[in-house]
Amino acid sequence: MAETDERGLHTRRGFLRTAVTGMTVLSAAALLEACGAAPSSPAGSKASSGSAAAGTDTGKEIEVLRVSLPGSLSNLYPGQESGILNYYVAGICMEGLVGVDTTGKIVPALASSFERTSPTTYVYRLRPDARFHDGTPVTADDVLHSIEMARDAKVSPATAAYWANLKKAEKTGDAEITLTAKAADVAFAWLPSNADALWIAPKAAWQNAKSGFGSPQSLPVGTGPYKVTGFVPDSYVEFSRVDTWHGSRPRIAKIRFEFVPDENTRLLAWKAGKADMALNVPLAQSRQWEGASGTRVVYAPDRSYAGLTFNTKAAPFDDVHVRRAVAHAVNRQAIVDKILRGRGQVATALSTPEQFGGLWTPQEAAQRLAAVPQYAYDLEKAKQELAQSKVPNGFSASLSYPNTGPHLGTAAQAFAADLKKIGITLEVKELPIEQWLAELNEFPPLSYMWYFNTTGDPGELATWFLGEGNPAKYANDTIAATMAKATAEADPEKRAGLLIEAQTAQAADLAYLPLWWGQAATAFGSAIGVKDYTSYTLLADWPGQVYAAK
Repeated sequence: MAETDERGLHTRRGFLRTAVTGMTVLSAAALLEACGAAPSSPAGSKASSGSAAAGTDTGKEIEVLRVSLPGSLSNLYPGQESGILNYYVAGICMEGLVGVDTTGKIVPALASSFERTSPTTYVYRLRPDARFHDGTPVTADDVLHSIEMARDAKVSPATAAYWANLKKAEKTGDAEITLTAKAADVAFAWLPSNADALWIAPKAAWQNAKSGFGSPQSLPVGTGPYKVTGFVPDSYVEFSRVDTWHGSRPRIAKIRFEFVPDENTRLLAWKAGKADMALNVPLAQSRQWEGASGTRVVYAPDRSYAGLTFNTKAAPFDDVHVRRAVAHAVNRQAIVDKILRGRGQVATALSTPEQFGGLWTPQEAAQRLAAVPQYAYDLEKAKQELAQSKVPNGFSASLSYPNTGPHLGTAAQAFAADLKKIGITLEVKELPIEQWLAELNEFPPLSYMWYFNTTGDPGELATWFLGEGNPAKYANDTIAATMAKATAEADPEKRAGLLIEAQTAQAADLAYLPLWWGQAATAFGSAIGVKDYTSYTLLADWPGQVYAAK
Protein backbone atom coordinates (compact mmCIF):
# COMPACT_ATOMS: atom_id res chain seq x y z
CA MET A 1 0.00 0.00 0.00
CA ALA A 2 2.67 2.45 0.98
CA GLU A 3 4.90 4.58 -1.17
CA THR A 4 8.15 3.07 -2.37
CA ASP A 5 11.05 4.20 -4.48
CA GLU A 6 14.54 3.25 -5.55
CA ARG A 7 15.91 3.96 -2.09
CA GLY A 8 15.33 0.35 -1.19
CA LEU A 9 12.81 -2.42 -1.68
CA HIS A 10 13.84 -3.85 1.69
CA THR A 11 11.75 -1.14 3.35
CA ARG A 12 8.62 -3.01 2.38
CA ARG A 13 6.85 -4.78 5.23
CA GLY A 14 6.11 -7.87 3.24
CA PHE A 15 9.48 -9.51 2.74
CA LEU A 16 9.36 -12.52 4.98
CA ARG A 17 12.54 -12.66 7.02
CA THR A 18 11.98 -15.43 9.52
CA ALA A 19 8.53 -16.91 9.26
CA VAL A 20 9.11 -19.81 6.91
CA THR A 21 12.56 -21.20 7.54
CA GLY A 22 13.83 -24.72 7.44
CA MET A 23 11.53 -26.13 4.76
CA THR A 24 13.09 -29.29 3.42
CA VAL A 25 14.17 -28.84 -0.19
CA LEU A 26 12.56 -31.71 -2.03
CA SER A 27 13.43 -33.06 -5.46
CA ALA A 28 11.63 -30.84 -7.92
CA ALA A 29 11.77 -33.44 -10.65
CA ALA A 30 10.30 -36.12 -8.41
CA LEU A 31 7.55 -33.79 -7.28
CA LEU A 32 6.58 -32.64 -10.74
CA GLU A 33 6.78 -36.05 -12.34
CA ALA A 34 4.59 -37.60 -9.67
CA CYS A 35 1.13 -38.36 -10.95
CA GLY A 36 -2.19 -37.82 -9.25
CA ALA A 37 -3.42 -35.12 -6.92
CA ALA A 38 -1.53 -33.46 -4.12
CA PRO A 39 -0.66 -35.89 -1.32
CA SER A 40 -3.39 -36.27 1.23
CA SER A 41 -2.87 -36.28 4.97
CA PRO A 42 -2.07 -39.64 6.48
CA ALA A 43 -4.80 -41.58 8.21
CA GLY A 44 -5.33 -40.44 11.76
CA SER A 45 -3.60 -37.09 11.26
CA LYS A 46 -5.10 -33.97 12.70
CA ALA A 47 -5.20 -31.29 10.06
CA SER A 48 -7.80 -28.67 9.32
CA SER A 49 -8.24 -25.69 7.08
CA GLY A 50 -9.13 -22.37 8.63
CA SER A 51 -10.61 -23.34 11.99
CA ALA A 52 -8.47 -23.25 15.12
CA ALA A 53 -11.34 -23.91 17.51
CA ALA A 54 -10.89 -26.90 19.82
CA GLY A 55 -13.10 -28.72 22.26
CA THR A 56 -14.97 -26.72 24.89
CA ASP A 57 -13.90 -23.34 26.22
CA THR A 58 -13.25 -23.99 29.92
CA GLY A 59 -13.10 -20.30 30.80
CA LYS A 60 -9.92 -20.96 32.76
CA GLU A 61 -6.82 -18.78 32.87
CA ILE A 62 -3.74 -19.81 30.90
CA GLU A 63 -0.72 -19.21 33.07
CA VAL A 64 1.83 -19.25 30.23
CA LEU A 65 1.27 -19.62 26.50
CA ARG A 66 4.45 -20.91 24.87
CA VAL A 67 4.72 -19.96 21.20
CA SER A 68 7.42 -21.40 18.96
CA LEU A 69 8.81 -19.15 16.22
CA PRO A 70 10.99 -20.26 13.27
CA GLY A 71 13.86 -17.88 13.68
CA SER A 72 14.95 -14.94 15.79
CA LEU A 73 13.84 -11.34 16.05
CA SER A 74 16.62 -8.86 16.68
CA ASN A 75 14.27 -5.93 17.27
CA LEU A 76 10.67 -5.81 18.48
CA TYR A 77 9.77 -2.59 16.69
CA PRO A 78 8.49 -3.27 13.14
CA GLY A 79 9.72 0.15 12.07
CA GLN A 80 13.22 -1.28 12.50
CA GLU A 81 12.58 -4.88 11.46
CA SER A 82 9.47 -5.52 9.41
CA GLY A 83 9.20 -9.27 8.92
CA ILE A 84 5.67 -10.59 9.29
CA LEU A 85 6.51 -12.21 12.65
CA ASN A 86 7.52 -8.81 14.00
CA TYR A 87 3.99 -7.64 13.33
CA TYR A 88 2.45 -10.62 15.13
CA VAL A 89 4.65 -10.06 18.17
CA ALA A 90 4.60 -6.26 18.35
CA GLY A 91 0.82 -6.10 18.03
CA ILE A 92 0.21 -7.45 21.52
CA CYS A 93 2.37 -4.70 23.00
CA MET A 94 1.90 -1.59 20.88
CA GLU A 95 -1.13 -0.05 19.23
CA GLY A 96 -1.77 2.45 16.49
CA LEU A 97 -4.64 4.92 16.37
CA VAL A 98 -6.59 2.16 14.66
CA GLY A 99 -6.24 -1.58 14.32
CA VAL A 100 -7.70 -4.47 12.37
CA ASP A 101 -10.22 -7.12 13.41
CA THR A 102 -10.35 -10.76 12.37
CA THR A 103 -12.46 -9.91 9.30
CA GLY A 104 -9.90 -7.43 7.99
CA LYS A 105 -11.90 -4.36 8.96
CA ILE A 106 -10.28 -1.20 10.37
CA VAL A 107 -11.41 -0.74 13.98
CA PRO A 108 -10.69 1.74 16.81
CA ALA A 109 -7.54 1.19 18.86
CA LEU A 110 -6.03 4.12 20.76
CA ALA A 111 -8.57 6.26 18.98
CA SER A 112 -12.03 5.61 20.39
CA SER A 113 -13.51 6.90 17.14
CA PHE A 114 -12.33 8.17 13.79
CA GLU A 115 -13.84 9.65 10.66
CA ARG A 116 -12.85 10.79 7.23
CA THR A 117 -14.12 14.36 7.07
CA SER A 118 -12.89 15.04 3.54
CA PRO A 119 -11.14 13.04 0.81
CA THR A 120 -7.77 13.94 2.39
CA THR A 121 -8.64 14.53 6.07
CA TYR A 122 -8.91 11.96 8.87
CA VAL A 123 -9.84 12.88 12.45
CA TYR A 124 -9.05 10.63 15.43
CA ARG A 125 -10.34 11.09 18.99
CA LEU A 126 -8.19 9.48 21.67
CA ARG A 127 -9.57 7.22 24.37
CA PRO A 128 -9.82 9.16 27.65
CA ASP A 129 -8.76 6.05 29.61
CA ALA A 130 -5.75 5.14 27.47
CA ARG A 131 -2.60 4.45 29.52
CA PHE A 132 0.89 3.34 28.65
CA HIS A 133 2.40 0.35 30.41
CA ASP A 134 4.20 2.68 32.81
CA GLY A 135 0.84 4.08 33.92
CA THR A 136 1.17 7.48 32.26
CA PRO A 137 -1.78 8.73 30.21
CA VAL A 138 -1.61 8.79 26.43
CA THR A 139 -1.54 12.36 25.14
CA ALA A 140 -1.86 13.89 21.71
CA ASP A 141 1.78 14.92 21.99
CA ASP A 142 2.81 11.27 22.44
CA VAL A 143 0.87 10.33 19.32
CA LEU A 144 2.34 13.15 17.25
CA HIS A 145 5.87 12.28 18.38
CA SER A 146 5.28 8.62 17.51
CA ILE A 147 4.17 9.67 14.03
CA GLU A 148 7.28 11.81 13.73
CA MET A 149 9.41 8.80 14.69
CA ALA A 150 7.51 6.60 12.23
CA ARG A 151 8.39 9.04 9.44
CA ASP A 152 12.06 9.25 10.44
CA ALA A 153 14.12 7.02 8.15
CA LYS A 154 16.83 6.60 10.80
CA VAL A 155 14.43 5.54 13.56
CA SER A 156 12.04 3.59 11.31
CA PRO A 157 13.99 2.56 8.21
CA ALA A 158 11.60 -0.28 7.42
CA THR A 159 8.40 1.76 7.32
CA ALA A 160 9.26 5.46 7.01
CA ALA A 161 8.58 5.44 3.25
CA TYR A 162 4.96 4.46 3.91
CA TRP A 163 4.28 7.99 5.19
CA ALA A 164 5.15 9.70 1.92
CA ASN A 165 1.52 10.76 1.35
CA LEU A 166 1.18 12.47 4.74
CA LYS A 167 1.01 16.25 4.37
CA LYS A 168 0.68 17.05 8.08
CA ALA A 169 -0.27 15.60 11.46
CA GLU A 170 -1.61 18.03 14.01
CA LYS A 171 -3.35 18.34 17.34
CA THR A 172 -6.82 19.76 16.74
CA GLY A 173 -8.18 19.32 20.27
CA ASP A 174 -7.10 18.17 23.73
CA ALA A 175 -7.56 14.56 22.68
CA GLU A 176 -7.89 14.90 18.93
CA ILE A 177 -5.43 14.23 16.12
CA THR A 178 -6.00 15.18 12.50
CA LEU A 179 -4.02 13.65 9.66
CA THR A 180 -4.06 15.32 6.26
CA ALA A 181 -2.96 13.48 3.14
CA LYS A 182 -1.27 15.16 0.19
CA ALA A 183 -3.63 13.37 -2.18
CA ALA A 184 -6.86 11.46 -1.75
CA ASP A 185 -6.18 7.76 -1.23
CA VAL A 186 -8.56 5.29 0.41
CA ALA A 187 -5.58 3.19 1.50
CA PHE A 188 -4.37 6.10 3.65
CA ALA A 189 -6.87 4.96 6.30
CA TRP A 190 -4.62 1.97 7.06
CA LEU A 191 -1.52 4.06 7.65
CA PRO A 192 -1.97 4.83 11.40
CA SER A 193 -2.62 1.17 12.29
CA ASN A 194 -0.24 -1.31 13.88
CA ALA A 195 -0.97 -3.56 10.92
CA ASP A 196 0.70 -0.98 8.72
CA ALA A 197 3.00 1.80 9.91
CA LEU A 198 2.24 3.25 13.36
CA TRP A 199 3.15 2.00 16.84
CA ILE A 200 2.53 4.54 19.59
CA ALA A 201 4.89 4.93 22.56
CA PRO A 202 5.54 7.69 25.13
CA LYS A 203 7.55 10.61 23.80
CA ALA A 204 10.06 10.06 26.61
CA ALA A 205 10.60 6.43 25.56
CA TRP A 206 11.49 7.48 22.03
CA GLN A 207 13.85 10.16 23.27
CA ASN A 208 15.61 7.85 25.71
CA ALA A 209 16.01 5.11 23.10
CA LYS A 210 17.19 7.41 20.31
CA SER A 211 17.41 5.14 17.26
CA GLY A 212 17.52 1.91 19.30
CA PHE A 213 13.82 1.66 20.16
CA GLY A 214 12.72 -1.98 20.28
CA SER A 215 16.15 -3.40 21.07
CA PRO A 216 16.93 -5.36 24.25
CA GLN A 217 18.52 -2.19 25.61
CA SER A 218 15.43 -0.07 24.85
CA LEU A 219 12.42 -2.33 25.18
CA PRO A 220 9.25 -0.98 23.59
CA VAL A 221 6.63 0.66 25.81
CA GLY A 222 3.10 0.65 24.48
CA THR A 223 -0.57 0.50 25.38
CA GLY A 224 -1.42 -3.06 24.38
CA PRO A 225 -2.62 -5.88 26.64
CA TYR A 226 0.96 -7.08 27.28
CA LYS A 227 4.30 -5.52 28.14
CA VAL A 228 7.76 -6.88 27.43
CA THR A 229 9.36 -8.46 30.51
CA GLY A 230 12.33 -10.15 28.86
CA PHE A 231 14.04 -10.19 25.47
CA VAL A 232 17.11 -12.12 24.32
CA PRO A 233 17.27 -12.00 20.48
CA ASP A 234 18.78 -15.45 20.00
CA SER A 235 16.58 -17.08 22.60
CA TYR A 236 13.17 -15.66 23.52
CA VAL A 237 10.89 -12.71 24.21
CA GLU A 238 8.42 -12.76 27.08
CA PHE A 239 5.34 -10.64 27.69
CA SER A 240 3.21 -10.23 30.81
CA ARG A 241 -0.41 -9.13 30.98
CA VAL A 242 -0.98 -5.57 32.21
CA ASP A 243 -3.79 -3.82 34.06
CA THR A 244 -3.57 -0.67 31.94
CA TRP A 245 -5.16 -2.21 28.84
CA HIS A 246 -8.41 -0.51 27.85
CA GLY A 247 -9.85 -3.59 26.16
CA SER A 248 -11.22 -6.88 27.44
CA ARG A 249 -8.84 -8.68 29.78
CA PRO A 250 -7.20 -11.65 28.01
CA ARG A 251 -7.08 -14.97 29.86
CA ILE A 252 -3.38 -15.52 29.20
CA ALA A 253 -1.16 -14.24 32.02
CA LYS A 254 2.14 -14.59 30.14
CA ILE A 255 3.19 -15.22 26.55
CA ARG A 256 6.66 -16.54 25.84
CA PHE A 257 7.93 -16.66 22.25
CA GLU A 258 10.79 -19.11 21.81
CA PHE A 259 13.12 -18.59 18.84
CA VAL A 260 14.02 -21.93 17.23
CA PRO A 261 15.60 -21.42 13.79
CA ASP A 262 16.31 -25.09 13.10
CA GLU A 263 13.07 -26.82 12.07
CA ASN A 264 14.15 -30.31 13.12
CA THR A 265 15.00 -28.98 16.57
CA ARG A 266 11.67 -27.17 16.68
CA LEU A 267 9.73 -30.31 15.80
CA LEU A 268 11.55 -32.33 18.46
CA ALA A 269 10.84 -29.63 21.05
CA TRP A 270 7.18 -29.69 20.06
CA LYS A 271 6.96 -33.45 20.42
CA ALA A 272 8.56 -33.08 23.86
CA GLY A 273 5.71 -30.78 24.89
CA LYS A 274 7.77 -27.58 25.08
CA ALA A 275 5.30 -25.37 23.19
CA ASP A 276 1.55 -24.83 22.95
CA MET A 277 1.46 -23.08 19.59
CA ALA A 278 3.89 -23.02 16.66
CA LEU A 279 3.73 -20.42 13.90
CA ASN A 280 4.60 -21.12 10.28
CA VAL A 281 5.09 -24.84 10.40
CA PRO A 282 7.09 -25.78 7.25
CA LEU A 283 4.88 -27.45 4.65
CA ALA A 284 7.49 -30.09 3.92
CA GLN A 285 7.27 -31.25 7.56
CA SER A 286 3.54 -30.75 8.00
CA ARG A 287 2.70 -34.46 8.05
CA GLN A 288 5.19 -35.03 10.86
CA TRP A 289 3.61 -32.22 12.83
CA GLU A 290 0.13 -33.56 12.13
CA GLY A 291 1.23 -36.94 13.39
CA ALA A 292 2.54 -35.61 16.71
CA SER A 293 0.48 -36.54 19.76
CA GLY A 294 -2.12 -33.97 20.85
CA THR A 295 -1.49 -31.78 17.83
CA ARG A 296 -3.67 -30.24 15.19
CA VAL A 297 -2.27 -28.24 12.29
CA VAL A 298 -4.46 -25.50 10.92
CA TYR A 299 -3.99 -24.17 7.40
CA ALA A 300 -5.24 -20.75 6.40
CA PRO A 301 -4.42 -18.26 3.63
CA ASP A 302 -1.75 -15.83 4.78
CA ARG A 303 -2.37 -13.28 2.00
CA SER A 304 1.09 -13.84 0.63
CA TYR A 305 2.03 -13.40 -3.01
CA ALA A 306 4.85 -15.20 -4.79
CA GLY A 307 5.69 -14.31 -8.36
CA LEU A 308 8.32 -13.49 -10.93
CA THR A 309 9.26 -9.90 -11.73
CA PHE A 310 10.70 -9.05 -15.15
CA ASN A 311 12.80 -5.91 -15.41
CA THR A 312 11.18 -4.51 -18.55
CA LYS A 313 14.19 -2.26 -19.20
CA ALA A 314 16.81 -5.02 -19.07
CA ALA A 315 17.62 -7.41 -21.91
CA PRO A 316 16.40 -9.94 -22.77
CA PHE A 317 13.31 -9.34 -20.61
CA ASP A 318 12.63 -6.03 -22.30
CA ASP A 319 11.12 -8.24 -25.06
CA VAL A 320 7.52 -9.24 -24.32
CA HIS A 321 7.95 -12.46 -26.32
CA VAL A 322 10.71 -13.53 -23.92
CA ARG A 323 8.46 -12.81 -20.98
CA ARG A 324 5.63 -14.79 -22.55
CA ALA A 325 7.95 -17.70 -23.31
CA VAL A 326 8.96 -17.89 -19.64
CA ALA A 327 5.33 -17.60 -18.51
CA HIS A 328 4.20 -20.50 -20.70
CA ALA A 329 7.06 -22.65 -19.38
CA VAL A 330 6.06 -22.39 -15.72
CA ASN A 331 3.71 -25.12 -14.51
CA ARG A 332 2.08 -23.15 -11.69
CA GLN A 333 -0.56 -25.74 -10.87
CA ALA A 334 2.07 -28.45 -10.44
CA ILE A 335 4.02 -26.18 -8.09
CA VAL A 336 0.94 -25.65 -5.92
CA ASP A 337 -0.05 -29.31 -5.99
CA LYS A 338 3.36 -30.88 -5.45
CA ILE A 339 5.75 -28.39 -3.91
CA LEU A 340 3.20 -26.58 -1.73
CA ARG A 341 1.37 -29.88 -1.15
CA GLY A 342 -1.88 -28.27 -2.19
CA ARG A 343 -1.58 -25.67 0.56
CA GLY A 344 -1.88 -22.66 -1.67
CA GLN A 345 -3.61 -21.41 -4.79
CA VAL A 346 -2.42 -20.52 -8.26
CA ALA A 347 -2.21 -16.72 -8.29
CA THR A 348 -4.02 -15.07 -11.15
CA ALA A 349 -3.33 -11.49 -10.08
CA LEU A 350 -1.33 -9.28 -7.72
CA SER A 351 -4.17 -8.79 -5.22
CA THR A 352 -5.04 -11.79 -3.06
CA PRO A 353 -8.68 -12.91 -2.66
CA GLU A 354 -8.64 -12.22 1.09
CA GLN A 355 -7.80 -8.55 0.45
CA PHE A 356 -11.38 -7.91 -0.63
CA GLY A 357 -12.93 -8.69 2.77
CA GLY A 358 -16.22 -6.92 3.46
CA LEU A 359 -16.88 -6.64 -0.26
CA TRP A 360 -16.63 -10.18 -1.61
CA THR A 361 -15.90 -13.54 -0.07
CA PRO A 362 -12.48 -14.96 -0.95
CA GLN A 363 -14.22 -17.38 -3.31
CA GLU A 364 -16.08 -14.57 -5.08
CA ALA A 365 -12.91 -12.48 -5.28
CA ALA A 366 -10.95 -15.41 -6.70
CA GLN A 367 -13.54 -15.81 -9.44
CA ARG A 368 -13.26 -12.14 -10.38
CA LEU A 369 -9.46 -12.23 -10.29
CA ALA A 370 -9.49 -15.31 -12.52
CA ALA A 371 -10.79 -13.06 -15.31
CA VAL A 372 -7.33 -11.49 -15.53
CA PRO A 373 -5.65 -12.99 -18.65
CA GLN A 374 -3.49 -16.01 -17.87
CA TYR A 375 -0.56 -17.79 -19.50
CA ALA A 376 -1.24 -21.52 -19.50
CA TYR A 377 1.57 -24.04 -19.13
CA ASP A 378 2.33 -24.94 -22.74
CA LEU A 379 5.88 -25.66 -23.87
CA GLU A 380 4.94 -25.46 -27.56
CA LYS A 381 3.57 -21.95 -27.09
CA ALA A 382 6.67 -21.12 -25.08
CA LYS A 383 8.88 -22.21 -28.01
CA GLN A 384 6.76 -20.20 -30.45
CA GLU A 385 7.05 -17.05 -28.34
CA LEU A 386 10.81 -17.45 -27.98
CA ALA A 387 11.12 -17.93 -31.75
CA GLN A 388 9.48 -14.51 -32.25
CA SER A 389 11.86 -12.82 -29.81
CA LYS A 390 15.21 -11.10 -30.25
CA VAL A 391 16.88 -14.22 -28.82
CA PRO A 392 15.25 -17.07 -30.78
CA ASN A 393 18.10 -19.44 -30.00
CA GLY A 394 17.72 -18.96 -26.27
CA PHE A 395 19.79 -17.32 -23.56
CA SER A 396 21.05 -17.70 -20.00
CA ALA A 397 19.71 -15.93 -16.92
CA SER A 398 19.88 -16.21 -13.15
CA LEU A 399 17.23 -16.22 -10.43
CA SER A 400 17.92 -15.84 -6.72
CA TYR A 401 15.75 -16.78 -3.78
CA PRO A 402 16.13 -16.11 -0.04
CA ASN A 403 17.38 -18.83 2.29
CA THR A 404 14.25 -18.24 4.39
CA GLY A 405 12.13 -19.67 1.54
CA PRO A 406 13.63 -22.93 0.27
CA HIS A 407 10.34 -23.82 -1.44
CA LEU A 408 10.95 -20.84 -3.73
CA GLY A 409 14.16 -22.52 -4.79
CA THR A 410 12.46 -25.87 -5.30
CA ALA A 411 9.85 -24.21 -7.51
CA ALA A 412 12.56 -22.39 -9.46
CA GLN A 413 14.45 -25.63 -10.10
CA ALA A 414 11.21 -27.13 -11.38
CA PHE A 415 10.54 -24.48 -13.99
CA ALA A 416 14.24 -24.20 -14.81
CA ALA A 417 14.00 -27.80 -16.02
CA ASP A 418 11.20 -26.84 -18.40
CA LEU A 419 12.92 -23.65 -19.53
CA LYS A 420 15.92 -25.73 -20.54
CA LYS A 421 13.66 -27.64 -22.93
CA ILE A 422 12.96 -24.48 -24.89
CA GLY A 423 16.55 -23.20 -24.91
CA ILE A 424 16.69 -21.04 -21.79
CA THR A 425 19.30 -21.86 -19.14
CA LEU A 426 18.28 -20.60 -15.71
CA GLU A 427 20.84 -20.58 -12.93
CA VAL A 428 19.04 -20.81 -9.59
CA LYS A 429 20.92 -19.68 -6.52
CA GLU A 430 20.14 -19.35 -2.84
CA LEU A 431 21.19 -16.18 -1.03
CA PRO A 432 21.09 -15.11 2.62
CA ILE A 433 17.98 -13.00 3.11
CA GLU A 434 19.96 -9.79 3.56
CA GLN A 435 21.95 -10.39 0.36
CA TRP A 436 18.78 -11.27 -1.54
CA LEU A 437 17.14 -8.03 -0.48
CA ALA A 438 20.25 -6.08 -1.46
CA GLU A 439 20.18 -7.71 -4.89
CA LEU A 440 16.54 -6.71 -5.38
CA ASN A 441 17.57 -3.13 -4.76
CA GLU A 442 19.68 -3.38 -7.92
CA PHE A 443 16.65 -4.28 -10.08
CA PRO A 444 17.99 -7.54 -11.56
CA PRO A 445 16.66 -8.65 -14.98
CA LEU A 446 14.67 -11.49 -13.38
CA SER A 447 13.70 -11.74 -9.74
CA TYR A 448 11.37 -13.41 -7.29
CA MET A 449 8.92 -11.42 -5.25
CA TRP A 450 7.68 -12.87 -1.98
CA TYR A 451 5.31 -10.43 -0.33
CA PHE A 452 3.04 -10.65 2.70
CA ASN A 453 0.12 -8.24 2.84
CA THR A 454 -0.65 -6.99 6.34
CA THR A 455 -3.58 -4.69 5.59
CA GLY A 456 -7.01 -5.43 4.18
CA ASP A 457 -6.44 -3.07 1.28
CA PRO A 458 -6.83 -4.89 -2.08
CA GLY A 459 -4.50 -2.36 -3.66
CA GLU A 460 -1.62 -2.84 -1.22
CA LEU A 461 0.68 -4.68 -3.62
CA ALA A 462 -0.81 -3.41 -6.89
CA THR A 463 -0.22 0.21 -5.86
CA TRP A 464 3.47 -0.53 -5.50
CA PHE A 465 3.85 -2.79 -8.54
CA LEU A 466 1.93 -0.50 -10.88
CA GLY A 467 3.21 2.79 -9.46
CA GLU A 468 6.39 4.81 -9.70
CA GLY A 469 9.59 3.12 -8.59
CA ASN A 470 8.14 -0.35 -9.17
CA PRO A 471 10.53 -3.32 -9.27
CA ALA A 472 9.80 -4.08 -12.95
CA LYS A 473 10.60 -0.52 -14.06
CA TYR A 474 7.26 -0.80 -15.79
CA ALA A 475 5.39 2.20 -17.14
CA ASN A 476 1.99 2.30 -18.83
CA ASP A 477 0.12 5.61 -19.01
CA THR A 478 -3.30 3.98 -19.31
CA ILE A 479 -2.70 1.82 -16.25
CA ALA A 480 -1.30 4.79 -14.34
CA ALA A 481 -4.52 6.70 -15.06
CA THR A 482 -6.65 3.75 -13.93
CA MET A 483 -4.65 3.42 -10.71
CA ALA A 484 -5.01 7.15 -10.08
CA LYS A 485 -8.78 6.74 -10.33
CA ALA A 486 -8.64 3.76 -7.97
CA THR A 487 -6.60 5.75 -5.46
CA ALA A 488 -9.20 8.51 -5.28
CA GLU A 489 -12.30 6.30 -5.57
CA ALA A 490 -14.23 6.14 -2.30
CA ASP A 491 -16.73 3.47 -3.33
CA PRO A 492 -15.16 0.08 -2.40
CA GLU A 493 -16.75 -1.88 -5.23
CA LYS A 494 -15.86 0.68 -7.90
CA ARG A 495 -12.32 0.88 -6.53
CA ALA A 496 -11.98 -2.91 -6.58
CA GLY A 497 -13.16 -2.94 -10.17
CA LEU A 498 -10.56 -0.36 -11.14
CA LEU A 499 -7.79 -2.34 -9.42
CA ILE A 500 -8.77 -5.46 -11.34
CA GLU A 501 -9.01 -3.43 -14.55
CA ALA A 502 -5.44 -2.20 -14.07
CA GLN A 503 -4.15 -5.70 -13.35
CA THR A 504 -5.99 -7.03 -16.40
CA ALA A 505 -4.27 -4.44 -18.59
CA GLN A 506 -0.88 -5.23 -17.06
CA ALA A 507 -1.27 -8.92 -17.89
CA ALA A 508 -0.96 -8.11 -21.59
CA ASP A 509 2.46 -6.55 -21.02
CA LEU A 510 3.45 -9.24 -18.51
CA ALA A 511 5.79 -7.24 -16.32
CA TYR A 512 4.85 -9.64 -13.51
CA LEU A 513 4.00 -13.33 -13.52
CA PRO A 514 1.95 -14.25 -10.42
CA LEU A 515 2.81 -17.78 -9.27
CA TRP A 516 0.86 -18.57 -6.11
CA TRP A 517 -1.02 -17.19 -3.15
CA GLY A 518 0.19 -18.95 -0.04
CA GLN A 519 -1.14 -20.54 3.09
CA ALA A 520 0.41 -20.64 6.54
CA ALA A 521 0.37 -23.70 8.77
CA THR A 522 0.00 -23.19 12.52
CA ALA A 523 0.24 -25.99 15.06
CA PHE A 524 -1.86 -25.99 18.22
CA GLY A 525 -1.76 -28.23 21.26
CA SER A 526 -5.00 -29.94 22.23
CA ALA A 527 -5.45 -27.69 25.27
CA ILE A 528 -5.47 -24.48 23.18
CA GLY A 529 -8.29 -23.11 21.06
CA VAL A 530 -8.59 -19.91 19.05
CA LYS A 531 -11.86 -18.25 18.09
CA ASP A 532 -12.45 -16.56 14.72
CA TYR A 533 -9.18 -17.75 13.22
CA THR A 534 -8.63 -16.04 9.87
CA SER A 535 -5.73 -14.65 7.88
CA TYR A 536 -6.07 -11.46 9.95
CA THR A 537 -6.27 -12.96 13.45
CA LEU A 538 -2.57 -12.71 14.27
CA LEU A 539 -2.60 -9.03 13.30
CA ALA A 540 -5.60 -8.36 15.50
CA ASP A 541 -5.91 -8.70 19.30
CA TRP A 542 -5.13 -12.38 18.96
CA PRO A 543 -4.44 -13.25 22.63
CA GLY A 544 -8.04 -12.25 23.33
CA GLN A 545 -9.18 -14.98 20.94
CA VAL A 546 -7.21 -17.76 22.68
CA TYR A 547 -8.89 -20.01 25.25
CA ALA A 548 -8.13 -23.06 27.37
CA ALA A 549 -9.88 -26.05 25.84
CA LYS A 550 -10.85 -29.47 27.03
